[in-house]
Amino acid sequence: MNKIKYFVIIVIFALVSCSSPNESLTSQGENISEPTNEIQEENSPIEEANNTTVEEVDQVEEVEEVIVEKTEQEKLYERGFNPATYKLVKVFDTVDFVTPLHLTSQGEEVDYVYIVQKNGLVLKVNVNDGSQMTFLDVKSLIDVSKQEKGLLGFAFHPSYPLDPRIFISYTNKTDSVVASLEVKEGIVDMDSHLELLSFKQPFSNHNGGHLEFGPDGYLYIASGDGGSGGDPQNNAQDLSNLLGKILRINVEENGYSIPEDNPFIGTEGARQEIFAYGLRNPWKFSFDKVRNLLLAADVGQDAVEEIDIIVSGGNYGWSIYEGTKVYKNLEFAGDLIPPVWEYEHPIGKSITGGFTYYGDKLDALYGVYIYGDFISGKIWGLWLDEKQEVTVQELLETQLKIASFGRDEKGEIYVIDYTGHIYKIVEEE
Repeated sequence: MNKIKYFVIIVIFALVSCSSPNESLTSQGENISEPTNEIQEENSPIEEANNTTVEEVDQVEEVEEVIVEKTEQEKLYERGFNPATYKLVKVFDTVDFVTPLHLTSQGEEVDYVYIVQKNGLVLKVNVNDGSQMTFLDVKSLIDVSKQEKGLLGFAFHPSYPLDPRIFISYTNKTDSVVASLEVKEGIVDMDSHLELLSFKQPFSNHNGGHLEFGPDGYLYIASGDGGSGGDPQNNAQDLSNLLGKILRINVEENGYSIPEDNPFIGTEGARQEIFAYGLRNPWKFSFDKVRNLLLAADVGQDAVEEIDIIVSGGNYGWSIYEGTKVYKNLEFAGDLIPPVWEYEHPIGKSITGGFTYYGDKLDALYGVYIYGDFISGKIWGLWLDEKQEVTVQELLETQLKIASFGRDEKGEIYVIDYTGHIYKIVEEE
């Protein structure tokens, strides 16, 4: 019995010691006996293992990861766009809102949403019974003397409450300001107010102001062109200022830094906070988590409203173009990126950006970007296929002044009426 075991060990050693995986056993010497079928079966896994390099294993694992990522998108595209019939249902009847501009949430509180009001208040509202409390009051910091001024943006730090900071954007008498505050035991510490970034506003309108943290952990900021009409100072095309842009910063404990891959680092005279430019008044942007896109709605001047896919370093054409229509003769370098979708007046006259829907209640809208118009009150669904070709369908015609859309922790989307009411989209039975 011991001799048989010894013979098997000799054969295995010989197989492993072959000078090349492609070299036959007979080339190693005529004195090696051909193993029996039983021994071949035992050793075939050893041969396979020794014929697979570590590099090949890593390549297989990488391919598997790509397939998993693509599958999520492929499943989305297989759904296609087949919307049902919808209606609006009013929510939070017991709460009186004053010029609401935004609705958001934070991960550990699925039963609450936060309503941002232009007048400087942020209300914390229970989604189950409508009870509410004032979470933040910055009335003393802001100027609301003009229609487009006030508290315009609000976001939780992505690691909240581990990092207990909130971020706001607002206008004072002369500037747009982005600041942070710390929350202690559920209460905002007003003494912790830290101004991160401020820039002059030459006119009272086109302030943008939306804030949102991206999947990369950086804070994105929407900035309008500084106002009046037609961008008289040509701010949107000027890289030396922060007007008419999407900005991107890395928030730190005592301020902010510039992300290392921001596109205009090293460009002479350019502000390094700039991520994209050539925008008139981007009114709400959001991230599509499955398609890995940043979508922004840019309010038009006289004729065209547009939706843009924002990319690093992109120039979206204002005020050379309004949508795809020539507006002004200005010199520019590089390429201009046209909108992925536009519509002309009078279909609507002031676009309001929304979110791509990934909730559980509206199956036919899964993966659909929902947006609206402040003036016409219409709500549309925009579908992007795998080639980024667009299909748009009107979902609802309302009498609302659609100031914004919101999204809760379950992915459900809310419609925010500037006159003080909030609605949900539901499918008609």
